[in-house]
Amino acid sequence: MTNAIDDQTKRFRAMHKAGAPFLMPNPWDAGSARMLEGLGFKALATTSSGFALTLGRRDYAVTRDEAVRHGRAIADAVDIPVTADLENGFGLAPEDAAATIRDAAATALCGGSIEDSTGDKARPVIEDDGLAVARIAAAAEAIKNSGRNFVLTARAEAFLYGLGQIDAVITRLNAFAEAGADVLYAPGLPDMEAVRAVCANVSKPVNVLVIGKLRAAGVEEFAAAGAARLSIGGALAWSAYGTLSAAASMLDEGRFDLLGAHGDGAKTVAAFLKVQD
Repeated sequence: MTNAIDDQTKRFRAMHKAGAPFLMPNPWDAGSARMLEGLGFKALATTSSGFALTLGRRDYAVTRDEAVRHGRAIADAVDIPVTADLENGFGLAPEDAAATIRDAAATALCGGSIEDSTGDKARPVIEDDGLAVARIAAAAEAIKNSGRNFVLTARAEAFLYGLGQIDAVITRLNAFAEAGADVLYAPGLPDMEAVRAVCANVSKPVNVLVIGKLRAAGVEEFAAAGAARLSIGGALAWSAYGTLSAAASMLDEGRFDLLGAHGDGAKTVAAFLKVQD
């Protein structure tokens, strides 16, 4: 990896400060990444659901190679740090998590996340604490062996599946931290009280997914709760595709009025989009 990528990763790592959260939006392709960079955001994260949508698939229906190539494309398109949503490492064994992180660390990505989901609707989260932690330890070891400065985010997914118990999630997050995770993430926290509880009781910086009731909060409230990073998952991608659906319905009705709803789209994009020579 070049010195420029190492410098980017150092900058990304330093951005994580409890009580001073930065907003890290989630582009779904190189164009949206360039536009978000042009709008002034200092770091980006890929989104598994947003990327899958670009392929006409449901979330969790992409392969490891596809996800890593996507992460590489986003990272190569911008000059700011990018971290990748690497799902559950594309397999439940520690070796799967290690292989995924090893592949991601061979790109210009500054970081990546591994979650404890299973892909099994009947048991959506890994129940075996030992296995869950071993996967993060294997990912951390893969980073060490790569020689990269690479920010590892460990995700505890229970709240996303309606299974979250705050004490159990905090215990798992702290175990992930001890296993080598740099950032901790429990997506789906139901309210600010839960955000405060996680941030106050874990040993590493916390990423918060702004979803559900949390959308009513402002950055200042997340700062007071102790968050270090805020992300929005696939929200931007779904919003864009929702706009496309509304426009398509309008055309089907023989109307064109929505086409000017946001002014001259080409000029708006050109004002912010970094266009490659």
